Amino acid sequence: MSTARPTSSYRYYDLIMAAFVTLLICSNVIGAAKLVTLHLGHGIDFTFGAGILFFPISYIFGDVLTEVYGYAKARKVVWAGFAALVFASFMSWVVVSLPPAAGWPNQAAYEAAFGATPRIVAASLIAFWAGEFMNSLVLAKMKVWSNGRNLLGRFVGSTVVGEAVDSLLFYPVAFYGVWPDQLVVQVMITNYLLKSGWELVIYPVTWRIVTWLKRAENEDHFDRDTNFNPFVLDER
Repeated sequence: MSTARPTSSYRYYDLIMAAFVTLLICSNVIGAAKLVTLHLGHGIDFTFGAGILFFPISYIFGDVLTEVYGYAKARKVVWAGFAALVFASFMSWVVVSLPPAAGWPNQAAYEAAFGATPRIVAASLIAFWAGEFMNSLVLAKMKVWSNGRNLLGRFVGSTVVGEAVDSLLFYPVAFYGVWPDQLVVQVMITNYLLKSGWELVIYPVTWRIVTWLKRAENEDHFDRDTNFNPFVLDER
């Protein structure tokens, strides 16, 4: 088991945190508002939110952070992402609410792109927070139980649990009573399967990143003595 090291002693931890936060904000602010329909032929159309193409990568970042640096340092990154989402949501609300200048024709477009309802914003924040922490917790526990073996199984297992928590919270909180119940369940299951499938598709890349980072940072943390309270920011 590696001993705790200060964050400043790592070469790439801060860069990964910045990339994680950037991805999170972009997938929620840019991708969340657009629905995409793919025409698969034979009268089959597949509709989904564009954000799910990128948001699941945040779970892969969470896997990498927890696997290499440990749960405590991943916890700090999750809180940084949560704070960034809160600020982005607040800024969107302020900008949309400001009265447009006379003759400026784009208010409706701004409202459509950035005017998410408070209910959807709350659902997104709650689901992200709970899902990311569950993902990191499961991965850290599985790493200790398996003594670091079966990386693919640990990554898939943690993502399946984390994405399940995320989906079970987001879709009912955001859309129950707004969409028909059947549609809520259908979209929740479809998007859950798509988001979880990303873990398998991108695993070869994830494995190479993890292997390289462990060598570059000289770190392969096992969370045997970690305090798993999500509200504690101590790096232990």
